[in-house]
Amino acid sequence: MSKELEAFLEYITIIRSLRPKTVEAYRADLNEIEITASTPLIDLDSASIFKVLSSVQNKRTLNRKLSAINSFLDFCHRHQYDSSLSKFSLSKLPKKLPKYLPYESIIASLKLIDLSDWIGMRDYALLLFLYATGTRISECLEAKEEDIEGEWLRVRHGKGDKERYIPIAQEALKALRRYQEARPLKRNTMWINYRGEPLSRVSAFKISQKYLGTSPHTLRHSYATGLILGGADLRVVQELLGHASLLTTQIYTHVQKHNLHETVLQCHPMAKENK
Repeated sequence: MSKELEAFLEYITIIRSLRPKTVEAYRADLNEIEITASTPLIDLDSASIFKVLSSVQNKRTLNRKLSAINSFLDFCHRHQYDSSLSKFSLSKLPKKLPKYLPYESIIASLKLIDLSDWIGMRDYALLLFLYATGTRISECLEAKEEDIEGEWLRVRHGKGDKERYIPIAQEALKALRRYQEARPLKRNTMWINYRGEPLSRVSAFKISQKYLGTSPHTLRHSYATGLILGGADLRVVQELLGHASLLTTQIYTHVQKHNLHETVLQCHPMAKENK
C-alpha cells in the first residue's frame, strides 16, 4: 500500500471519523487498484485506472470505486501531494423508487408474531421500533437504555457521527417496555439475543426477513414514505432521517409523484373512461 493511500485512510479514520466499515470499504477498493496495477494510485493515469476497472460490470459497484478514487484524489490535492489526475464522472443510474411497505401491511404482519415469550416480544418491538423511528439498522442496534429520553430517541452516532433526536410513537414505546420487562437478562444494550449478547445485524436481518419478507432498511424507506405521503415537509424528513444533504431525501418526492399519478389513474373520470 502506498504512503499516500495510508495517509488518506488515516485521514478518513481520525479526522473525518468515518465508520470502520466505511474505511474498510475505501481500503479494499483503493488497495485493490494499486495491487492490480502494481503501481501507487497517485502515479496512475486515467487510462490505467479505467483499464483496471474495465472488468467491473455493475454500474453501482463501478460508481462506488470511482467515488473512492475521487475522494482520494481530492485528499491528495488538498494536502499538496503530486497528483495530475482530475476527478472522474460517475455513471448515470436509473432512478428507482425506494421499496417500501404500506402501514397496514406492516401491522398485519407484526400481529402474527407470537408474543408468548420475550424473544417474540423483542422481534415485535424491534420491527415496530424501526418503523416508528426510521433509524438505520446500525443506529437502532447501537441504541442504549439511556438513549430513550421520554418520548424521544437520542441517536448519538448517526452517519458522519452526527447526533439527532427522533420522536417515538407511543405504541412502539409500549412494545419496547413490554420487551424490556420480559427479558430475563438486563443489559444497557437495548437489543440482545438469547445469550444476552448485543443483537447482530445478521440476526436483525433474519428477523425482518422472517416476518416482513424484506430487509430492515425497507422499514426506514416505509417510515420516510409514510411521512411524505402524509404531507410532511421534505426538510423535516431530512432531519429525522439524518441525511446530510437534501438531495438524498429528494428520492422520496418520486414516491409522492408516483402516488399522485396512481391516484389520478384510479379516481379521475377521464381515466376511468379509458378502462
